[in-house]
Amino acid sequence: MSVFLHEYQPYSGRTTPLWTRPLVLARYGLAEAWSSKITVGLFVLSLLPCIVETVFIYVADNPVARMLIARDNSVLAINEKFFLNVLETQCWFALVLASWVAPRLLSFDLADSALPILLSHPISRFGYLAGKFIAVFLMLAYITVIPCLSLFVYQGYASSQPWMMAHLGVAFGIFAGSVLWVALLSLVGLAVSSWVKWRVIATGAIFAVMFVPAGVGGIADAILRTRWGLLLNVPVVMTEVWMRLLGVPPYGLRRFWLPSGAIAAVLVVAGLLCVAVLNARIRAREVVRG
Repeated sequence: MSVFLHEYQPYSGRTTPLWTRPLVLARYGLAEAWSSKITVGLFVLSLLPCIVETVFIYVADNPVARMLIARDNSVLAINEKFFLNVLETQCWFALVLASWVAPRLLSFDLADSALPILLSHPISRFGYLAGKFIAVFLMLAYITVIPCLSLFVYQGYASSQPWMMAHLGVAFGIFAGSVLWVALLSLVGLAVSSWVKWRVIATGAIFAVMFVPAGVGGIADAILRTRWGLLLNVPVVMTEVWMRLLGVPPYGLRRFWLPSGAIAAVLVVAGLLCVAVLNARIRAREVVRG
């Protein structure tokens, strides 16, 4: 039959809801991330400290083991500072994993000029970025939120005292601190990956974005004799956020304790900058000037 004899009609069946379309990209993004053996290796490596911390909690809550190993009970104390160390360890492992996973999810689409094809489907730029963000966020949550809260639950189970209900604030601090860090890492990883198309360079650029401003802030502090340069130091800023969320008292020099409003402003500005970069780089078409 000739082509002009066909009667073509638009599709009139049931369509996928708008809110579920980014989940398709997230599912394929997770599959792409897990397809790498390096991702699996980093994931396993990041969970090794949790095994050590689980043994530590068991020893601390077992009277016989505690008596045989340590005479000073304060060494094996399971308190807010212990969970701060757990949270810091897992969150910095998340930085390593984000620097590897985020470029794999975005750089390939940009380098292969696949964005026009993807955005020609019934999905918006926001939906595309939401799918990539969910994929990175879930990957990092696997090694931050879930292990840290699992250790909290195990401590509540192993303790002979009614420990869990008395320390619910620690669980909230773990959850809020992990989610804040994972969301920031996801935005930074996607923003840097959208600007640098080469995956290897993008991995190094993520570390540079996190640590180069810390050196600039340190120079500013030394020259101007102020503490405000610490706001550019991501490790210091996030450590103070985690300490406040978990209720850990400040140690060291109190004069370096940054105001909560300034920290919140820096995090908001960092998030908005990442959103602005993504909005500028993620386009359905690319203009090449020759």
